[in-house]
Amino acid sequence: MARLVRHDKNAPYEIPAGTELPAYICACGLSKNKPFCDGSHRKTRDETPGETYSYDDNGRVSLIKQY
Repeated sequence: MARLVRHDKNAPYEIPAGTELPAYICACGLSKNKPFCDGSHRKTRDETPGETYSYDDNGRVSLIKQY
């Protein structure tokens, strides 16, 4: 069964100091290198607050809220 998971953050979480290199964890859900950020969150910067979107390789679609 498919699930819709809503991600409200459009920037990664930074791993705190103490790591050898800067590390960022994906928070938008779009990274192809999970759990690490690959910069895919840039696609979400112009989203309208409160709207829900679905993303695929062709772009995004605004979803109609049914609940």
